[in-house]
Amino acid sequence: MRIGQLLGSGRNADVYELDETWVLRRYRDGMDASRELPVMSYLSASGYPVPRLGPQPPSAGPGDLVLEHLHGPTMLESLLSGAVGADECAALLAGLLADLHTVPARLSPDPEDRVLHLDLHPDNVMLTADGPVVIDWSNTEEGPPALDRAMSSLILAQVAVDPAHPATNDARMLVTALVPLLAADDGIPARNLADAAARRTLNPTMSPAERGLIGEAVALVTALAGR
Repeated sequence: MRIGQLLGSGRNADVYELDETWVLRRYRDGMDASRELPVMSYLSASGYPVPRLGPQPPSAGPGDLVLEHLHGPTMLESLLSGAVGADECAALLAGLLADLHTVPARLSPDPEDRVLHLDLHPDNVMLTADGPVVIDWSNTEEGPPALDRAMSSLILAQVAVDPAHPATNDARMLVTALVPLLAADDGIPARNLADAAARRTLNPTMSPAERGLIGEAVALVTALAGR
């Protein structure tokens, strides 16, 4: 497997070009990527927009995942450049969450549970010529859709209340547009928002300063949800 240039880096993974068709996503911290494979296969078969899975070479490690080479900006890049506005991004995120939550859980026996992304924000949506594609399923679980809505809202709210973040203003406009849409879709109950906040607090990739903003972010989401 010939690994090409570095295409991008996230909090815990790097993406390298393999060729025009495939990329390699490699975790830096030893996480096992194999748990994402059946979830992405299941969602793809259900018609949800995820990257196609490529052939996993014998030399691939447990933290490696070969994925479709997607072309296009992330939603975040488009928002920051002004190519798309906050209202459009909010509608697209709300729609992606709603569509995801129509897919029954793959494993859970609870008929109310759905597949959750739990990290669905503008940097995890690629805007390709064929439409939006949701990437990075490392946090995926099955559970109540309201937890997914709460998590997306809280992630954006943390940026919105961070005066040192370069995307503060864009995040505030986006979360202000998004939360009322999500609140109208069966709501963001306080218990699910509290669960999302607890999970964010335990996120090892976040700095102490980021964790310190969670309370203010929860208050912003609560206010925007009209509770």
